[in-house]
Amino acid sequence: MTTGILAYGAYIPRLRLQRRVIAEANGWLNPALKGLARGERAICNWDEDPVTMAVEAARDALAGRDRATVAELRFASTTFPFQDRLNGGVVAEALRLSEEIAATDVGATQRAATSALAAALKSGSESLVVAAEQRRARAASPLEMAAGDGAAAVLVGEGEPVAVLLASAARTVDFVDHYRTADSVYDYQWEERWIRDAGYIPTVPPVIGRCLAAAGVGAAEVTHFCMPTTLPRVAAMVAKAAGIPDDAVRDNLAAVCGDTGAAHPLMLLVAALEDARAGDRILVVGFGQGADALLFEVTPAIAARPAGLGVKGHLARRREETSYARFLAFNDTVEVERGMRAEADKLTPLSAMWRNRDAVTGFVGGHCRQCGTLQFPRSRICVNPNCNAVDSQEPHPFAEKRARVNSYTADRLTYSPDPPACYGMIQFDDGGRWMMDFTDIDADDLAVGQAMRMTFRIKDIDTQRGFRRYFWKAAPATGGSQPR
Repeated sequence: MTTGILAYGAYIPRLRLQRRVIAEANGWLNPALKGLARGERAICNWDEDPVTMAVEAARDALAGRDRATVAELRFASTTFPFQDRLNGGVVAEALRLSEEIAATDVGATQRAATSALAAALKSGSESLVVAAEQRRARAASPLEMAAGDGAAAVLVGEGEPVAVLLASAARTVDFVDHYRTADSVYDYQWEERWIRDAGYIPTVPPVIGRCLAAAGVGAAEVTHFCMPTTLPRVAAMVAKAAGIPDDAVRDNLAAVCGDTGAAHPLMLLVAALEDARAGDRILVVGFGQGADALLFEVTPAIAARPAGLGVKGHLARRREETSYARFLAFNDTVEVERGMRAEADKLTPLSAMWRNRDAVTGFVGGHCRQCGTLQFPRSRICVNPNCNAVDSQEPHPFAEKRARVNSYTADRLTYSPDPPACYGMIQFDDGGRWMMDFTDIDADDLAVGQAMRMTFRIKDIDTQRGFRRYFWKAAPATGGSQPR
């Protein structure tokens, strides 16, 4: 059996903030921002974060696959919501992976994802590597312009891979181009020219050279070169220094997404795989306190890979956002008066959350053995009035099921971080119904019969205790990640 990449997927939030509105709002302070005002960047909705994006990217990668075979999960990010809680554990439960899985969080560097991927390829187990990032930035900063929110996932293991690893190489040096401490919210970054001349150019080409030498592949044979950087023309300069052809340098998605931080090497890898043909060589580089280089060769199995949304599909699934104020509010960059209705205590009883984790995190309902009725939530008594069997419920997952809107409302009295609060009754196509929140939808677009899909999101944020509670919401199926 050959070890390599078995599947891949991505997730990019629907909202696209136009960079010109950032420049228009802050040009009085920093006129140089006008030179960066081209294109758009992906931004999280108020109920999205690295955990929810990781779940969606993983669902995209695992569509149609048996999740029971996944033995390891590595979650890479530098913006984990929790500092002392296994973020990968939340992802694993939402995906309903086995409790026997070994899950780890990998962080503290922008090459966390490439390091996690290199380790996964050496583990000998079927491993899911997922990376997600939501970097906060000071208003009017260049990073606010350059960054983007998103996630990517790669499944590696034995079988019929779409790409095999030819070689890898790494180097670790404490080159501090930027940093963020436990006591700080925003990155502190040094001067760009110095980062380029003292960081990328001396560090990356030698690592690439060792990787290519180990594989016995010439630099001119690289078909796709994936190296994220927010600095202009640096990827092309590194490629030239390493002898890689100019036309191999992949578009870094700056104009349509932005740099998704630790997730971006995998994001570019997924984008390259979407375009790749058998025999192509893909070189992926992660930079941060050193560098990782991984060289893959695409196999004929790429032609049979089921089409997911991936990078291209999520880029097409977009809604233009021109409210800079909404972006600032969603990221708590400015303090907004949210009104008295926002002051309700949102304490999460951790004991109740544990007891109900299958229903809340895994979205598992019930299936009656007697009459076949599906219901959510699962209960001791079947809801079918012609059955009412007791203790006949078997666990039945609902997360991947199609559904339609039975009824809806757009409520402006209930508090919502993004009013109005849209919710209603959802009827699952296979049976079962549930009153639930809607997300990624405009109130004017709500309609009875509208096709919906389930998506993992933030339900509430307890600002008093710093805890966030997750649950599933309904989002429009058209243009979104379709259940398969």
